[in-house]
Amino acid sequence: MDIKVGSVVKSCAGRDKGSFFVAVGISGGFVEIADGKERKLEKPKRKNIKHISPTGSLISMEALTNKKLRKVLNEFSTQELRQP
Repeated sequence: MDIKVGSVVKSCAGRDKGSFFVAVGISGGFVEIADGKERKLEKPKRKNIKHISPTGSLISMEALTNKKLRKVLNEFSTQELRQP
């Protein structure tokens, strides 16, 4: 898997399964993810890299706030709902 800081990822396991997040840190076999609502940028969730899948999208982390992050991730979830 090629996950970098700023990559948009989808959770494949856990209670947040199916949700979109952005990778804010990578260390070892774990990725720190945030969604701006439940998991803020200041306190990201540590998740095993095996339990997420990359979407292939990358967003800029410069001047990113929780509000902007929620807006970007909301676009991903609405696009998924439109696809059959």
